Amino acid sequence: MHVAIVYDGVIPVKKYGGTARDIWYLGNELHKRGHQVTYLVAPGSYCPFAEVVHVDSTDNINEKIPESTDIVNCHQDVNEVLNKPVLFSIHGNTNNPVKEFPLNSVFVSHNHASRFGSDAFVYNGMDWDQYPKPDFSRKRSGYHFLGKAAWKVKNLKAAMAIARRNNKKLEVLGGYRFNFKMGMRFTFDPRIHFHGMVGDEQKARVMNQSEALLFPVLWHEPMGLAVIESLYYGCPVFATPYGSLPELVGQDYGFLSASLGELTKAANNAGNYDAKKCHEYARDNFNAARMADKYLMYFEKILNGENINNEKPRLQKKQEQKYLDFYW
Repeated sequence: MHVAIVYDGVIPVKKYGGTARDIWYLGNELHKRGHQVTYLVAPGSYCPFAEVVHVDSTDNINEKIPESTDIVNCHQDVNEVLNKPVLFSIHGNTNNPVKEFPLNSVFVSHNHASRFGSDAFVYNGMDWDQYPKPDFSRKRSGYHFLGKAAWKVKNLKAAMAIARRNNKKLEVLGGYRFNFKMGMRFTFDPRIHFHGMVGDEQKARVMNQSEALLFPVLWHEPMGLAVIESLYYGCPVFATPYGSLPELVGQDYGFLSASLGELTKAANNAGNYDAKKCHEYARDNFNAARMADKYLMYFEKILNGENINNEKPRLQKKQEQKYLDFYW
């Protein structure tokens, strides 16, 4: 099968970039199984295992898709009707109940799909062989936060409050001590360490010393790569119960609550969780092989003339509040 993967970003990604990681691991797994892969991606991209076609915003995607392509897997909105069979992968949230997605769309978690009236989803899967290895021999202390700290929905403020209440240090991966996007925020606390946007080696060093991920998001998290990456390194997750998080974080792998007090108390007992069990759960359930299996199932359905959804997915209920509840 010849699969063309469309994404309006640059690959490979060295630091932040969930969708870019997703398509890289998917393409590599398909290649290992004998499929031909072509990436239609932004200029500056390259790939050792697949053909790369550079596409910018002025290009007609149909003119760039190789003639031998069997199916297109599109990870962005497109303005034109594609001339090949196509599966759309939806990664983000929208609060527009009028917007309709194509019939052949999949989402990134069960909750994500259900909020758009669909039951079609594929969990993101990592190629864990490309990650630095977890280290369970090291003594762990303090917590980490992983995500775009400048986004208020990620709720770094609550993560810092939990760390302070428990007299623990907090390593912030994905943010800076000076934050101009949040009204000239400057964090003085010396126990809060900011690392900026980091690559895999630095993430591994921090998470191999961390007791837990603090992830008190204020939106419906579509999937949460931060969650599965942290679990892979043996870190239980203390988060709010929104979006995909109840699917990902069972009682053996962390604790969910929208209460600062409850999360603080639970996170103070992070050492009671089995780090190897967290690691094995992430490794076995959220890997590139399982992701590719499900994508291939959907590709085959489309190539057999079936639709993935009976109706065009669209948001079932508009969210009136800007941020989901958090009780201080």
